[in-house]
Amino acid sequence: MEALIREDESAPSGIPQRWGDINWRRVERSVRAMQIRIAKATQEGDWRRVKALQRSLTRSFSAKASAVRRVAMNQGARTAGVDRVKWDSPEAQWEAIGRLKRRGYRPLPLRRVYIPKANGKERPLGIPTLHDRAMQALYLLALEPVSEGTSDPNSYGFRINRSTADAMSQLFAALHQKASGQWVLEADIKGCFDHISHDWLERNVPTDKAILRKWLKAGVVFQGQFQATDAGTPQGGIISPTLANVALNGLERQLVASLRAKLGVTNTRKLKVNVVRYADDFVITGNTPEVLENEVKPWVEQFLAVRGLTLSTEKTRIVNIADGFDFLGWNFRKYSGTLLIKPSKKNAQAFYRKVKETISAKKMAKQENLIGLLNPMLRGWAQYHSPVVAKAAFTKMDYLIFKVLWRWAKRRHRGKSAEWVRKKYFASVGARHWVFGTNVLDKAGERHWMELYSMQSMPIRRHTKVRGDYNPFDPAQEMYGETLRQERMAESMSYRKQWAKLFMSQRGLCAVCQGKITKETGWDDHHIEPRVSGGSDALGNRVLVHPDCHVQVHFYGQVAVKPVFD
Repeated sequence: MEALIREDESAPSGIPQRWGDINWRRVERSVRAMQIRIAKATQEGDWRRVKALQRSLTRSFSAKASAVRRVAMNQGARTAGVDRVKWDSPEAQWEAIGRLKRRGYRPLPLRRVYIPKANGKERPLGIPTLHDRAMQALYLLALEPVSEGTSDPNSYGFRINRSTADAMSQLFAALHQKASGQWVLEADIKGCFDHISHDWLERNVPTDKAILRKWLKAGVVFQGQFQATDAGTPQGGIISPTLANVALNGLERQLVASLRAKLGVTNTRKLKVNVVRYADDFVITGNTPEVLENEVKPWVEQFLAVRGLTLSTEKTRIVNIADGFDFLGWNFRKYSGTLLIKPSKKNAQAFYRKVKETISAKKMAKQENLIGLLNPMLRGWAQYHSPVVAKAAFTKMDYLIFKVLWRWAKRRHRGKSAEWVRKKYFASVGARHWVFGTNVLDKAGERHWMELYSMQSMPIRRHTKVRGDYNPFDPAQEMYGETLRQERMAESMSYRKQWAKLFMSQRGLCAVCQGKITKETGWDDHHIEPRVSGGSDALGNRVLVHPDCHVQVHFYGQVAVKPVFD
């Protein structure tokens, strides 16, 4: 391990001897500095230098420690691969850093599981071992600066500081005006992750070819049987979404360039062709169905065929905006010339079924436990749809869930009157009636009111779209990216105003390691003076920390304080 640290020019001056000694702030800076250099070489087209810098990054201690930490902090770390190994202690995570070596590396097959889809079918998911996930995270650190620098401006899936709401906002911009294109090619790639050509990936993905080939050919194990993988990049791998993005990069730029070469710049502009993509889902606008059918669709099919992919004949269609279409859980449709974006019926029905199944599975649960299960689900769905026209959908969903809860309550007390059941499980709070809630005891032995989250209380907020030219590895855009990250994190915490205040006061940094707090890292609410020792619940006694750092505070006795910014 010491030799590994000495190889890293940017490693901490004091060699760490254990997981708790690692200076994560310095690790983060070291990795980012190298990624910025890779991004700059990419912009200059110096691919030999890109390769050399990627090799240097993947051999560094900082990158290896960062990769292990990313895997260990992810909720998926609780799920083991075929080797059944879990990193359930800081010692195991420390040892994992030393095992991230290119020489002699052989990935194990993925553990195949199936998860249900909204249409009733099942989606295959491949679960790599933790060691293989960390290796993928390591090489992803070197690949991301390249993929970000070569991505289409309106590609929003699995990219830093980009989201489905950005894709929705861009599509709104492309369709809402009277002069906008009125026709849409709603495209769906048939089994994108399962059919991407291995040969194409090995030739075109700017990463270590030998390592990439090993991942692609690792195979899967299902019900004890090994299955070879001749195509595709399995869903479940950390690097898989980025590989899919690299494969589909150029769909927007090359399509527009092809149309300009064929028809000229002015005529192409008149076609109103706009591409908006999120991972493997994309839509393309146009001013007539003929241009989409005869010019755009054949080009897209040829573009995909080179990569071993095809469009799904069942799900790919050309529609008029007046008839509407679904994309990313929303329905886009013009009503008398006005574009309205609402939660799609399919998305609402799938969510209602999920809530109904959760309630049905908890027939004998305590009321506070059921509320604790439902509230994150309800808040998450409402938050996802908060940038669109969703008030009517929220009201309807609240009512449907109320009816399910009323049946749940009456079933528990068949011999009681409806009035008795109402008084036991429902209450009036201010001007609101029939509120599903109860008084509960907290850890301090004090009673407080706990109620079911009302989606109607979620405010509708217009989403501010990320700039199309934003590159998270461009130093000139660092302030923009940092402001964007903090604003979006604070917005996602808006349902807990105290968390939002802590996050902003800490400038979005962990109070232990001073690394960035993101949705991917997660966060814990830590009391500096423990409550059991008389510490208060006031904001002055609380800080936000990474879950991993929270463990270190209690495991190693590290101190969590309000960050000091340099």
